[in-house]
Amino acid sequence: MAKETYGYNNGFPTVEPFGSFVMDMFTPKSDLDLSLNFIADETSSFPRERKISALRKFAKVLYAHQRKGNVFGVLPIMRARVPVLKVVDRGTGIECDISVENKDGISRSMMINLMCLVDGRFRILCFLTKVWAKAHRINSSKDHTLSSLSITLLVAFHLQTRDPPILPPFSALLRDGQQPISVQKVVHEFRQFGRENKESLAELFVSLLSKLSSVRSLWELGLCASTYEGSWISKNWGFSNVGVEDFLDRSQNCARAVGKLELPQIYECIDRSLDHLLSFRNGYMEGSDLKVLLFGPVSLHTRQEDAILSGLGNPKRSFPYHDSLTVPSNNTPLPKKMRYTEPIGRPSWPESQILSSYPQSFVPGQLNYRAPPQPGTRGSPKPAYWSDLHPPPPSTPPGPYMFDHLAHAPSASVGPNLYYGSERYPPLPADPLAPRSYYQL
Repeated sequence: MAKETYGYNNGFPTVEPFGSFVMDMFTPKSDLDLSLNFIADETSSFPRERKISALRKFAKVLYAHQRKGNVFGVLPIMRARVPVLKVVDRGTGIECDISVENKDGISRSMMINLMCLVDGRFRILCFLTKVWAKAHRINSSKDHTLSSLSITLLVAFHLQTRDPPILPPFSALLRDGQQPISVQKVVHEFRQFGRENKESLAELFVSLLSKLSSVRSLWELGLCASTYEGSWISKNWGFSNVGVEDFLDRSQNCARAVGKLELPQIYECIDRSLDHLLSFRNGYMEGSDLKVLLFGPVSLHTRQEDAILSGLGNPKRSFPYHDSLTVPSNNTPLPKKMRYTEPIGRPSWPESQILSSYPQSFVPGQLNYRAPPQPGTRGSPKPAYWSDLHPPPPSTPPGPYMFDHLAHAPSASVGPNLYYGSERYPPLPADPLAPRSYYQL
């Protein structure tokens, strides 16, 4: 289609993918990032006016296909920092974001893909965090929440600041230049860099949320997560609400799209997830319910998500097959379970059993629903939640405040009169998920 639109000259134009597809962090619902390239020289500049003109010409072709029913949702966005043309394929439902000569995006994706080779936990934790963010609808730069790149760099920064660190500062990986071949050679020297760190994916996921929760009031003071230096730094971004430095162009903030009104929404999701994790830890929640609350009702990659749940353990396991994480053998009889009769016309699906603190826009049906028995039924509806039968003690209800002891990090100066963490907390607080280990935020 590109050749028919622009003609064919010395092998150009070409269409090259980048983003999550190249980094191997995509899901069936991920967008496909494509770059229309017209020149081979990576150092040559391509004026913004030419990029916009090329996209408008391609948009006319896509509008014709939209009238034929082949695609839909054609949307040119020309005022963005990187002009983009959005379109959705009707056959597959895949949304494509088309840009022109996006050499920075291509090289950045290739480098992150190479950096994932340093430690396998980086790629998996990126994938899980993005699935979590999508489930909570906070992974969309056009909606003024976190972009996929900012989430990836926050995960990388978190692994760089563990004790011991799992990833080196990106400045060490870029010491011989930004060419992919040079980065690949350096990455080979850093293979197994984080082998001394034995933290599981579950511990890393929880400590990532705790770290983000602990710095919510410091972003406005100039706090910035720098993967290039592998540490917190102070930076004046102007009107930015979250600071995540681009490791290739350090003058750019990858989280610049986060809006002032959307920042509380992001932190509400973080606090809610920490609340659910604590409820699971204290035995007030099933593993299957926790998976729905963290990653959404539809699980497309259960192996990665189960890595989180298996790391958290199940404190309520009173017999071998108490939850969905254990698969019994064919020769082992299942214990008998109490039978419940569902009222006619109400969903028996787990979405109707989610805590009421979950966003109603995400969960169809009323939560903790108690319908009266219908005529001809026996018994009563299945309890909507385990905690309804075994509520927590009134003196210690679960809540985000119970993670306050995780808010501390070793005080590291990030600028004049600006420190990370709070001095009133003791250093190296105990990890609630592993009493004999500690979280270093």
